[in-house]
Amino acid sequence: MNKIIKHSVLVLIALIAVNVISSKIYERFDLTKDQRYSLSEATKSIVSSAASPLQIDVFLEGDDFPSEFRRLQSETKQILEEFQSENNNIIFNFIDPLQDEANQDQVIQQLSQRGLTPMQLSVQENGKSSKAIIFPWALASYDNQTVAIPLIKNKIGASQQDLVINSVQHLEYAFADGFKKLTQPKKKKIAILKGNDQLADRYIADFIKKIGTYYYIAPFTLDSVEGNPVKTLKALDQYDLIINAKPLEPFTEKEKFVLDQYTMNGGKSLWLIDKVAIEKDSLYNSAGLNYAVGRELNLTDFFFKYGVRINPNLVSTLYSAPITLAIGEGSDSQFQNLRWPYSPLAGTENHHPIVNNIDLVRFDFANQIDTLKNRIKKTILLESAPLSKLEGTPREISLNIVTKEQDPKGFNHGNIPLAVLLEGQFHSVYENRLKPFKTETPKDLSTDNKIIVISDGDLIKNDVIKNQPQELGFDRWTGQLYGNKEFLLNAVNYLLDDTGLINIRSKQISVAFLDQEKIASEKTTWQLINIVLPLVLLALFGFVFNYLRKKKYTV
Repeated sequence: MNKIIKHSVLVLIALIAVNVISSKIYERFDLTKDQRYSLSEATKSIVSSAASPLQIDVFLEGDDFPSEFRRLQSETKQILEEFQSENNNIIFNFIDPLQDEANQDQVIQQLSQRGLTPMQLSVQENGKSSKAIIFPWALASYDNQTVAIPLIKNKIGASQQDLVINSVQHLEYAFADGFKKLTQPKKKKIAILKGNDQLADRYIADFIKKIGTYYYIAPFTLDSVEGNPVKTLKALDQYDLIINAKPLEPFTEKEKFVLDQYTMNGGKSLWLIDKVAIEKDSLYNSAGLNYAVGRELNLTDFFFKYGVRINPNLVSTLYSAPITLAIGEGSDSQFQNLRWPYSPLAGTENHHPIVNNIDLVRFDFANQIDTLKNRIKKTILLESAPLSKLEGTPREISLNIVTKEQDPKGFNHGNIPLAVLLEGQFHSVYENRLKPFKTETPKDLSTDNKIIVISDGDLIKNDVIKNQPQELGFDRWTGQLYGNKEFLLNAVNYLLDDTGLINIRSKQISVAFLDQEKIASEKTTWQLINIVLPLVLLALFGFVFNYLRKKKYTV
């Protein structure tokens, strides 16, 4: 008896000790294969920087919430709980914005005016189809500032289940990106190059507005190079990144040397170059045609030294964005979306953080990029579809091509690189050459650096309607939003990112869904199994039990 009491007391003491220790020490363990509940170090750093309450209102709530998006709802709650475990200043609520049915239209209008666009879904449940409206957004507020955080990651042609999978993978990045805007002040500076007939401000306004929430932006003209190149170089070195968006005038040797030494000094750069002169607008004439000719920018040796060459040809592909043309005459004419081989839709199979989980990117009159052998690491970020071909210049480009049937056998060039990331230590273009002007300490080798080269200047160009810039990547004729803005934003973030935030995009999460069609077709069968099988097993057990009992006690 004393032994039993002694053991009981020891067990009681052990339980009390475990409870006391567990109340003092808190630890979470992520046993999932894809580590979905483990935050990256970059995210932890951003979340920990919130020194006062950071309030998050999530609009994923409702009684008739679509089943596919309940997974997104639960995953969102899980990751917010992870944030909260890192920092108690993280506070979140789930809200149903359409709870008041009487004022639904007013609420939808108010949220839409704030940029929170609703999403209409097709809901399949119990073999029946219906429509539902949700707001896949969150609003994060901190120190009298508020940012909208998108919870849906769109992708062309994706089903609702694929949409949820993409969105779940994007959640950590979406929230960390929003928190960073609120808690960490801008530090890096970007120069938008001018002076070589680059795109006018109104045509890059949407993208500049987007990156302006992360970095300081300023125009920088190279006109002063001729008068005082050394001073121009020193001024340019104050910027962390330059963006050269579709220059049309050739660069002088002095300008090239300034840009080269900027790279040698550690400056990052994003180049959007057209090596062929042809514009879609130039085709809208009575003849419906124009001529594509090579464009000389005096940059061939510049890029060659760094490891790439942009060729003066055109990429034509069967997998492309359509062109919208008026078919018919007078009042009988109608706008139609027609196949247009000169607007490649580009993607990639690799999972680099810049392009991982982004939508297809639309190009216009893109050129082929060749990668050359040197010590620079080269990553193809975007390439055309396999059914592609190259067309040399000069050549006639006519709108009549939309009426001709294209033979797939002629599109046999395979994937053609359209955007390339260069990383490493770059050798100067003017190494072992006469320098265009004297500098105090010219460099022939850079520190570790990054450059992105894109063979289409229009990739960054937004439409302008009634003098108002439109959203970059949005096609007003088809209603399709391409991934141009996201790709460019990721590119800039990668070139300038010092927190590792961009690497969160590489996280892969497996999300399993039930087959709704199979559920509907086999519903009755499984209901019968669930009802009848237990009764059959119970009857069988009773029969066997009685049989054995009779056998045992029968004399």
